[in-house]
This record gives sequence, structure tokens and C-alpha cells, in this order.
Amino acid sequence: MTFAFDLNTIWFGLVGVLLTGYAILDGFDLGVGALHLLTKGDTNRRMMINSIGPVWDGNEVWLVTGGGALFAAFPEVYASAFSGFYMALMLLLFSLIFRAVAIEFRSKREGRGWRQFWDASFSVSSILSGLLIGVALGNIAWGISLNAQHDFTGSFWSLLHPYALMVGVTTVALFMMHGAIYVVMKTDGELQAKIRSRVNNTIIFFIICYAATTLATLLYIPHMTENLKNFPVLFIIPVLNMLAIANIPREIHHGRDFRAFLSSCASLAALMALFGIGMYPNLILSNPIAANSLHLYNAASSPKTLNIMLIIALIGMPLVIAYTSAIYWIFRGKVKLTDHSY
Repeated sequence: MTFAFDLNTIWFGLVGVLLTGYAILDGFDLGVGALHLLTKGDTNRRMMINSIGPVWDGNEVWLVTGGGALFAAFPEVYASAFSGFYMALMLLLFSLIFRAVAIEFRSKREGRGWRQFWDASFSVSSILSGLLIGVALGNIAWGISLNAQHDFTGSFWSLLHPYALMVGVTTVALFMMHGAIYVVMKTDGELQAKIRSRVNNTIIFFIICYAATTLATLLYIPHMTENLKNFPVLFIIPVLNMLAIANIPREIHHGRDFRAFLSSCASLAALMALFGIGMYPNLILSNPIAANSLHLYNAASSPKTLNIMLIIALIGMPLVIAYTSAIYWIFRGKVKLTDHSY
């Protein structure tokens, strides 16, 4: 296999960049939700929600643009994935919507039962969202049952095999680590001290899951490492990933929370890059009939469409980046509760 620098590969990279942006930005949102029920006290829970309050909805723009880019560039993949993962995607959308409702409704009433219900909803929907995202990635790497017309011939339950579930749990663990670091960066006082003490636990949980998933990948889906073997220079990415993870507890120990968060972002980006390298040039693997797989060329739009969409993307992506950067700059600093807070 050789890397061809053409429109199809460029769009493979662009879709990957958009989905990586979503994983980094919405990943800590979902991680904060997963940790929410472990935090005691109404004030602390409000601080948790308000740490992501100004940015959580904007973060999901990256998922929408990633899905739009996938539809424009690789419509066959969009069709097969959304039909094959229909039930899982509906569950994911339900979780994301219910999570948004929980954020908005939680503080509308003072009742203890009311707030406990929405606290549980916020946490459960965040964990389920992360799990489903991981399950989808696990199935894409493992391969799904496609016929010659690229139609999914399996069922929802066939997607819940051990490897996919393992990737799902690892994704939740990764988001929990990412979210814990973000909360430490955005809060102070008692809440910051409590979450800071949990960061190492989330790192350990992630490393255990990551090690188990890596071992399973090497044993059962060795095709995910073929490109690393063929292009040894790419091995720098897993090395950088390990260094980024190892740097997190060091920065947390020295109180350099922003640097710890950047290391967590780098780790997420490296993991997404490894996934993309492992999949290239495939987009959805067919298992057991590999000939039915969707790749960069049999699933792509026409060259004219790719070219026009590339021009639009080069105009639109800087706007999305500028909007995201502006929001984070405006709401920089520590979280403070006011009358207008969640």
C-alpha cells in the first residue's frame, strides 16, 4: 500500500481533522458528564456544569461539520454507516439531546428530586454517548458485514461484540481523563482539589483500558498496524502519544493545569491519527468478505464535487476555527457562579 496525495486522500484527512476536533472538544464535555455524579454537593455540581456551559453546544458543531463533510465527500460511506448503525446512531442522538435537556433543565427548579433526576440523566447520557462513539469506532476497525452493494447485512446486536465494547469502554475512560483535567483547569478551591486528586485515577483507568485494547488489536485485527510496519517513520505517533500521556501527571503535580490539558488534547489527536493511519485507505471494512469494503475511491464523490467542496471547506473551516477560538477566549478563566449560571 502506498499513500497517494490526491483529492480523495485530502478529503480523508479533512474528515479526520473534523472528527478529531470533535473528539478533543466534546470529549471533555462528555468526560465532565461522566464524572458529574461522583461530585457531591449542589454547588460543586453546578460548577461542573458551568465549566462547560458556554462551550458544550458549540463543540458539537464539529460533529455536524464532520458528518456533512463525510456526506459530501464519501456518500457511499455515509449511506452504509448510517443505515448499518441506524439504531446505535439513534441512541447516540437521543443521548446527546437528553444530555442537552439535562443541562438546561437541572437548575430550573430547586427541588432535590428534580435536580437528582437531571444529574443522573446528565451522567448516564454522557457515558452512553462516549460508549456508543467508541463502539462505532471499534466496529469500523473490526469490520462489519457488507454485501456487494455495500448494504449492511448484520443487526444492531451484532455490533456489540467484545472488541467493539472494549473500544467503547476505553473511549469513556479517555473522555473521563480529559474531562477531569479540564475541570481542574477551569475551577479552584474545594472542587478543584477533589477533582485534582482523581486525575491520576482516571489516567490509570484509561491506561489499563488502552493497554488491553491495544493487545486485542494486535492479536485480532493486525491489519490496523500494517501501515505502521510499512512506513516506520509513522511510529513517531504512538511514541508521542505515550509521551503526552506520561506528561499529564507531571504537569498536574506541578500545578501546570493548562499544559496538562494540552497534553491530553495531544494524546487524543495522536490516537485519532493512529486510527486513521490504521484504516487508510479503507473507510469501512467489510468482514468477512474484504472485497466489499468501502475505501477512498469506490466510495468517493466525483472529482469535480471533491474539488468544489474543497474550496468551500477552505473557506468554511477557518470560520469554524475562528468562532471556536473566540468563544474559548471570551469565556477563559475560572468558573464563577452567578444568577445567570446553570
